[in-house]
Amino acid sequence: MYGVNKSVFDWAFKVFVMLALVVVIAMQFRKSESIVYVDAVKLLNGYNGMQQARKDLEAKSSVWRANVDSLKGELELGIKEYQSKKQSLSGKEQKLTEELLRTKQEQFMSYQQAIADKIQHEDQELTAKVLGNVNDYIKKFGEENNYEIILAATQYGNIVYAEQGKDITDVVLKGLNESAR
Repeated sequence: MYGVNKSVFDWAFKVFVMLALVVVIAMQFRKSESIVYVDAVKLLNGYNGMQQARKDLEAKSSVWRANVDSLKGELELGIKEYQSKKQSLSGKEQKLTEELLRTKQEQFMSYQQAIADKIQHEDQELTAKVLGNVNDYIKKFGEENNYEIILAATQYGNIVYAEQGKDITDVVLKGLNESAR
């Protein structure tokens, strides 16, 4: 699951950067002179909306994983029971039981994959919703504060250097969390 979250998180940052660039282009036509940036990782990790989305996803996925674990336990119990009774079964009964167990195992594997896909899809939807809220807020914040450009610094190194006062992440994060209340 953590691999899925990392890839979705990486995808989310790429989307965030692209949306930030759109905001940058739109803001470039304004007459103000301020260029600032936000630390995208810090902003998203500190945003209460993202934290709540992660908690919601974890709660849902815990239930789904518990169902998978329960089905896995049932399948393993069926295999164990078959192995203990195998010697007392006729060849035909063994063949039928093995086919039944193979079918159940295939169904389990399909269900397990469907749940993994469902978790990934839910994660993408929640992340997209959060990013939409963040980008809407940053756009509004930029307009209200007459910023010409708000860049997003990411783990991919979009900003190599900026003067100390150009990082407005803490101010944006505070306002973003307050606006979500």
